[in-house]
Amino acid sequence: MRQVKRAFKYRFYPTGEQAAELSRTFGCVRLVYNRALEERTRAWYGEQRRISYVQSSAALTEWKKTQELAFLAEVSSVPLQQALRHLQAAFGSFFAKRAKYPRYKSRKKSRASAEYTRSAFKWRDGRLTLAKMSEPLDIRWSRPLPQGAQPTTVTVSRDAAGRWFVSLLCEDTIAPAPTTANAVGIDAGVTSLVTLSTGEKIANPQHERRDRARLARAQRELSRKVKGSANREKARRKVAEVHARIADRRRDFLHKLSTRLVRENQTVVIEDLTVRNLLKNGRLARAVSDAAWTNLRMMLEYKCAWYGRELVVIDRWFPSSKLCGHCGTVRERLPLNIREWTCDDCGTVHDRDVNAARNILAAGLAASACGDGVRPQRESPGRGNRR
Repeated sequence: MRQVKRAFKYRFYPTGEQAAELSRTFGCVRLVYNRALEERTRAWYGEQRRISYVQSSAALTEWKKTQELAFLAEVSSVPLQQALRHLQAAFGSFFAKRAKYPRYKSRKKSRASAEYTRSAFKWRDGRLTLAKMSEPLDIRWSRPLPQGAQPTTVTVSRDAAGRWFVSLLCEDTIAPAPTTANAVGIDAGVTSLVTLSTGEKIANPQHERRDRARLARAQRELSRKVKGSANREKARRKVAEVHARIADRRRDFLHKLSTRLVRENQTVVIEDLTVRNLLKNGRLARAVSDAAWTNLRMMLEYKCAWYGRELVVIDRWFPSSKLCGHCGTVRERLPLNIREWTCDDCGTVHDRDVNAARNILAAGLAASACGDGVRPQRESPGRGNRR
């Protein structure tokens, strides 16, 4: 049994009073974060001095005493303190060279959210009441919480489509999946979202492509509206609703696929793809974004950890597509438009994607057995003798 922290996300419908209180809280959280970031930036670039969380917290107390920012005292103090903690974590990642310099939160582009710890909410008999509110939230319990779960952190958010969500972080006990001897190699693609070493090809649902006409129509309507008008806000909301529909369907499909792969296989082998570089290809960027390979990998990583599976990631330079899985010969060139090829040495006919998936599996199993990384095969076996 494995103890993990899991977030359970639900949609809820606030009353007018609750929506107004949360909107004020979102605005205050954004303001505190941006002002603290401004102070830290001024100290760092002007004096080469770091400001700690304690100093930022003390500054927040002083801000509340001023006439200009006295309204900060009208909302719960916990989300404001959590915003400072998030900023502290962002600077920690920056100084450790794990991330770029923190950016300011935008009212239009950044996600509206507020985080509440145990002292700022009441959880009783399956009803959640936040600080500064007299009534519990009207939550749609689409799935049950773990038996006896007690939320430690509650995050309330509102997406661009105007939908409200609450995420409850709980301790959960997960039983490992039954042991199996199965292993699978996964080759990611565009036409087929993934091709398995078993020969199975899982088609790409192309969620964005299916709703492209609807999205284009909504964007055209938005472009015709006068900036700042109520009609433009309604049109913007419709565009956001189409994007939300695409994202929801894509996420649902990837969750079902990743869960299936983890349940059926003891070892899962994938490639270390550089999605950021692939997005620079103007012809493939839209299709690569729609495929969401990064999200699939993330899901495989934490689900393998949860259920006691092994996830092996092979080197991104491993020539999985160009390597003959029968004799080991590496083909010099293999353009993307060639989906089936014949090995010049042994004459084996390969389906490009299936061959790649099987090579990925073989390389991953070898790396798992040897405890070493998988590096590309620079020269085909025996080629030196024929030169």
